[in-house]
Amino acid sequence: MFSKKPEQRPASGTPRIVANNGSTFSVIGTDVTITGDISAAADLHVDGTVVGDIACASLVQGESSRIEGAIVAETARLAGAVKGTITVRSLVILKSARIEGDVHYDALTIEQGAAVDGRFAHDAGGSAASPEEPKSEDEPRLTLAS
Repeated sequence: MFSKKPEQRPASGTPRIVANNGSTFSVIGTDVTITGDISAAADLHVDGTVVGDIACASLVQGESSRIEGAIVAETARLAGAVKGTITVRSLVILKSARIEGDVHYDALTIEQGAAVDGRFAHDAGGSAASPEEPKSEDEPRLTLAS
């Protein structure tokens, strides 16, 4: 009469958390350390430690987290320690962030108090922005938040 449907899992066997809007995201908790590269088609929230490169749609980094490796994402909001190259379309660097490495971006916001030891390069080297999109010269590219 009442039957329970078997749990649906992706082909890889890795469970996914589905948000209310139907998009997926993954969380790396404060007690987790990952050694190796991470590739995610969805959003990623990192509160733990990652030693390796990260490629994802959107990255949110917690204050106590640490990432040692390159980051490639459409959007990123960084609050912890990063040691590596960052390539994103839209980047927010919070005041608690400590970054060592070059930053390639299309749009950038930096809170007062954030520390970045590296070079900034606009337009993410052309890799994060679509070449078909026209660029508006009066569009703000760098924002300093207080």
